Amino acid sequence: MNSLKPGSIFLISAIFRVGLILYGEWQDAHMEVRYTDVDYLVFSDAASLMASGQSPYKRTTYRYSPLLAFLLIPNSFIAASWGKFLFSASDLFVGLFIRIILKQRKVPDHLCTYSMLIWLFNPFTFTIGTRGNCEPVVCAMILWIIICLINGNVVQAACWFGLIVHFRIYPIIYALPIILFLDPRFFQSGVKPLLCDWTSDQGKIRQINSQVTDQFDGVFSSFVLAFSSDYMDGNFYMRHCSIILLAQIQDIIFPSISTISILTMNVIFRFWKSSSPLVLVFCFAKDLVFCFFVQTVAFVAFNKVITAQYFVWFFCLLPLILPWTNMKFKWQGLCCILLWMGAQTHWLLWGYLLEFKGKNVFLQLWMASLLFQAANTFILIMLIRHHNYAPVFRQHTGLKTTQKKHE
Repeated sequence: MNSLKPGSIFLISAIFRVGLILYGEWQDAHMEVRYTDVDYLVFSDAASLMASGQSPYKRTTYRYSPLLAFLLIPNSFIAASWGKFLFSASDLFVGLFIRIILKQRKVPDHLCTYSMLIWLFNPFTFTIGTRGNCEPVVCAMILWIIICLINGNVVQAACWFGLIVHFRIYPIIYALPIILFLDPRFFQSGVKPLLCDWTSDQGKIRQINSQVTDQFDGVFSSFVLAFSSDYMDGNFYMRHCSIILLAQIQDIIFPSISTISILTMNVIFRFWKSSSPLVLVFCFAKDLVFCFFVQTVAFVAFNKVITAQYFVWFFCLLPLILPWTNMKFKWQGLCCILLWMGAQTHWLLWGYLLEFKGKNVFLQLWMASLLFQAANTFILIMLIRHHNYAPVFRQHTGLKTTQKKHE
């Protein structure tokens, strides 16, 4: 692994992505199942409208920023796959930013290489960009915001944050942890913040207090019972299934109780969705990257709508936290991977039978969704328990001396 240079890794990754894009063009022309994401066709139509001087929102189902349509205007006069190359280039920038962030925190070179490979050769990530999904652009901008904050460029980070929230609304969830992260003890005018470097002796890094971890066991175990995923027009769901099942019960017995239950469930869904990320924010805000990661996992897992592309939101942050975990790949890490993949495959199977085969499998899909929810919750707890809590910054020595004098 040490023989692999970063330049070689990026070159291989770029060639691989170009090959996938070209293969996708062939598959679209010769096979019934298209490789290109259906959203990419929507993006392209909106860009074509903007190129002709019209509003991109004349394209039905286009619900994205006009900036996205503007970026894809070259689809109309250069090549229809322009956007795929743009998104794949953003994909490569994510790998570059991962390396930059880890090197700034003095992570050993071999760990930086492993972390880059986890992103660049992850099947979930390289297929997203080559199929024409814009999520790699969002991931790259989020990592660039982290780089700006690490370097003390708060104004630049604020500008990029405003842009990314306009481009894609979900990063608004990072506003609170960023505010808590901008502690005046670490950020002083005209002085670059002092980074806490990585150390190979993980015993020297202060681990999460066991009492906090025990609290998470109870909090997140209760989240297993929160019905919060939805599936409409391609999105697999759990809450929708439970409502349908209750509606069927309503036709048979206890109609009034069933109606009240449906209303109560909706209130519970909204409560869990809003409260679960907040718990994580106040616990881990100083360890900003890890806070972003667990907050995103909770947001995706407990959201009422979930699609495969949402997993990319936290996959871009996963390589940044692995150097600070004491979880061994064999066997704990491997078991978590297999559990997540198995639960997701089981979940997708019942969703396929419902959506494409039209079979009445609401009960089975609801149970599969509960299993997938439990798997996500368990893995999140495992990552928290095995993470070595490491604040990004340390306090300036001069400020410490000033505080002691006042005391």
